Amino acid sequence: MAASETTFELWQTFNDTIRERTFTDLTHAFHPGQPHFPAFPDEVRDTVFDLGRGDGFTVHSYSIVGQWGTHVDPPSHFVAGGRAADDIGVDEMVLPLVVLDISARAAVDADAVPTVDDVQEWERLYGRIPERSFIALRTDWHRRWPDAARMANRDADGTSHCPGWSREVLDFLIDERNVAAVGHEQTDTDPGLATSRSDFSLETLVLAKDRWQIELMANLDQVPAAGALLVAAWPKPLGGSGFPARVFAIH
Repeated sequence: MAASETTFELWQTFNDTIRERTFTDLTHAFHPGQPHFPAFPDEVRDTVFDLGRGDGFTVHSYSIVGQWGTHVDPPSHFVAGGRAADDIGVDEMVLPLVVLDISARAAVDADAVPTVDDVQEWERLYGRIPERSFIALRTDWHRRWPDAARMANRDADGTSHCPGWSREVLDFLIDERNVAAVGHEQTDTDPGLATSRSDFSLETLVLAKDRWQIELMANLDQVPAAGALLVAAWPKPLGGSGFPARVFAIH
């Protein structure tokens, strides 16, 4: 067999099956003043060198918390001794993408959460959820970005009303379908009614079961419910408890 038939097989596969696909960015560009968890400080960005000032190049310095913008939460974010951002292997960063869509319900009920019936309906339409896949919860909440007040959606009493995951669905996806990771468009895993009383039990559940997640995803309304691939990558801080991520779908 000629060397080109073995060495370059993956290149040919790319040319045949990937190059003509659609690539959809699922990431918000982060910036100072953006929506974020209220206990976190805002981003501070300084221009160290600037072409506009006559310097030979432009360089910015960034002061941010790890959980900033579209970001990864590794298990160590909530679990002592859990895997950190640098412990998650690159083989986990390309996964089948399942989009669980509750956006119609969230449009009329800001406190909407998914049910096992929603998952079973997805499986009725598309088949069993693939093992070690990435499950994204579509609520269309990303359309509120970067308006912090609309993202938090607080009432007169200060209670946040925004969608989130449910315990029954996360238990089912992790224990029955062995998914690798989850993601959502909101600031938190838990719905606003829970986070308003400092209840982060669903995020704890995901990370305690050695799964990771992507928060503040964008553009899930532009990808199919089934059949796409998700690519999620981030820098490799040693022992890092989270970091902004670049996430996209191929479909």
